[in-house]
Amino acid sequence: MTLSGFTQDVKNTIVSLIKGADDIASALRGAVKNQVVGSLKNAGEITSQTLDTVEDVVSGAILGAKDVGVTVMGAARDSVSSAVLGVSEVGGDVMTASVKAVSGAIKGAAEVGEDVGQVAVAAVEGAIDGAGKLGKDTTEVAKIAAIGAVKTASELGEETGKTVRGALLSAATLPHDVIESALKG
Repeated sequence: MTLSGFTQDVKNTIVSLIKGADDIASALRGAVKNQVVGSLKNAGEITSQTLDTVEDVVSGAILGAKDVGVTVMGAARDSVSSAVLGVSEVGGDVMTASVKAVSGAIKGAAEVGEDVGQVAVAAVEGAIDGAGKLGKDTTEVAKIAAIGAVKTASELGEETGKTVRGALLSAATLPHDVIESALKG
């Protein structure tokens, strides 16, 4: 899989912003949110297509996190949550942003050879966290984020899709009944 030039630019920006920071996790969250807000403000009207930027930013964050020694699962959770908050700040659709951000985390994890199943769980947790901070329906976000995770993983390969589905269904940190109904429906 080849990531876009924009994703590589985001990766480089994020690495430069968080390298040497006292609180790397906080620096990562701020960098992701700022990248999302800045990119969407520059795009003008926020549509589903302009929200593709969210996917690129989160993928770049995952690549950057790997380069500076941040756990990819922590980076996925924090990046997805921050991206959702950034999209909300500029008036974008939080549900669509959640799916795009989770997709970006999975693609980034696949690119750096991380456990895509565990990253998918962390990314869905991040979507739920971000939506919860905004007072959104976290049950609905959990459903669409899980479905989006499996769809993205399946596009990367049948085995990857099965791995992500299994990880989401067995994750103790996710609402099992919600995830199960979303993935079996």
